Amino acid sequence: MVSHDARCISLRRIDAQANQNRLLDDHRHRNSLRNSLPARCHWRLATPFPHRANGSLLTANGKIVGSKLIGQSFASSAYFHSRPSAAGSGYDPLASGGSNFGPTNHQLTDRIQADAARLHAENPNAPIPADLLTTSASGLDPEISIEDAEFQVPRIAEARGISRPGLHSLIHTHTIARQFGFLGEPRVNVLELNLALDAAHPRQPAK
Repeated sequence: MVSHDARCISLRRIDAQANQNRLLDDHRHRNSLRNSLPARCHWRLATPFPHRANGSLLTANGKIVGSKLIGQSFASSAYFHSRPSAAGSGYDPLASGGSNFGPTNHQLTDRIQADAARLHAENPNAPIPADLLTTSASGLDPEISIEDAEFQVPRIAEARGISRPGLHSLIHTHTIARQFGFLGEPRVNVLELNLALDAAHPRQPAK
């Protein structure tokens, strides 16, 4: 006959195994939820908003050139330029943020003075918009004000050999109105505007 102690040991082993199995089942269930939740969220967003769910990516000539949600730098004089950025080396999405420099910081004042001198040389007959001298809080602002875009028209017109009225019209066509008619200010998305610029006025190949 099996002793009372042996039966107790056997029951404890069965209970321990059952507890272990429950823990394993809970772990598998949590992993299943963890792995499936992003997919479910993406699917739910992708169905009504496929463009937004995939990062609002923009393409040119069949290649992805960026996202309309994250700004990027444009150095060529033939393009509209974004605002200055303090995110990493400039528009680094992994280092979003401002410089946190105070108004008397020499790095900040030196950078603003250099940018102001460059912008004044580009368009000496117009006041420089403040946004072209200051960074956004995120350092990733994909948009600029209408004043910022208009200020850059003389430089771009000269670089591309096109008329200024055509550039003003392009800015007007791609102006984003205030949200709900009263939130924010009219603005343009820099990447979208530059893509439209290339489409309307292709750059001539260097001779």
